[in-house]
Amino acid sequence: MNLNFFKQLRVLDGGMGQELLARGMKPNGTLWSASALLNEKYHKLVLDTHLDFIKAGAEVIVTTTFTTRKTRLKDNKVEDKFDYLNKKAGEIAQKAKKLYPDVLVAGGLPPQYLTYEADPRPTEEIRDNFYSQAKLLNPFIDFFYLDVLSSVREFQIAIDSIKEFKKPYLIGAHISEGTSLPSGEKISEIINNINRERFLGIILSCISPENYDLNLKEIKNLGVPFGFKLNAFIKTNPKPNYTGAYYSSKSGNPNEFLGQRKDLTPDKMAEFAKKFKDAGATILGGCCETRPAHIKKMFELK
Repeated sequence: MNLNFFKQLRVLDGGMGQELLARGMKPNGTLWSASALLNEKYHKLVLDTHLDFIKAGAEVIVTTTFTTRKTRLKDNKVEDKFDYLNKKAGEIAQKAKKLYPDVLVAGGLPPQYLTYEADPRPTEEIRDNFYSQAKLLNPFIDFFYLDVLSSVREFQIAIDSIKEFKKPYLIGAHISEGTSLPSGEKISEIINNINRERFLGIILSCISPENYDLNLKEIKNLGVPFGFKLNAFIKTNPKPNYTGAYYSSKSGNPNEFLGQRKDLTPDKMAEFAKKFKDAGATILGGCCETRPAHIKKMFELK
């Protein structure tokens, strides 16, 4: 893969997990999108959703692996399905690529512990988690996407864990509010403290358009390809914390406690995307609650 791929305008896909729920997938505990991989009757739904994002203009699709991490599977008592679920996600993404050979497949490596929070566990444990998932995805992907991580340390560990696969990687950093990662660090600290040998670019992931705007100047000044995967949640990281809210709610659909914005129509999201594109962003995409219609409007900006 050309390491300059994201130096020109590229369009990513939208939010798979929320889209699957919107299309009728029944939630299973806190498995989210992994529910569709676990239940064979939803495999075609996963493929069709990938294909609809591609038809809308996505040049990159991300494997449906945000909740196939070991800790989340253990929480739902299906840790024995770890290999199967990650391989299945890769296989389904490859089916989409066979129909659209020019599309790239990004291997999604999510936070390996909680979401929207820095991982406090020992380095070796985190590295083993990343490596185990990356090894399963590697045969199916063009590059790795470090998806919604919350600290410089996690990026360092993730990048180290994938080095033997010799594939490029895209950074997806999360900022819940303000201008700092959940760890308290700044975006620039990521770029200044990682191995950039196979670095493709950096995006802010699962972030509101308004909050992205707050961080636009800093990410632009990094001097590397940059962009976004914008969400349409009302908030992220509700107090006391995201996971606590999730488990206490007993909800299989995050928008029941994170909220779903009705104002971010495809046209409105495209207005934000155009502003960021005009400022130099070359990586345009969506996260939770962004649908193929949103991606289509972003593609029309090309």
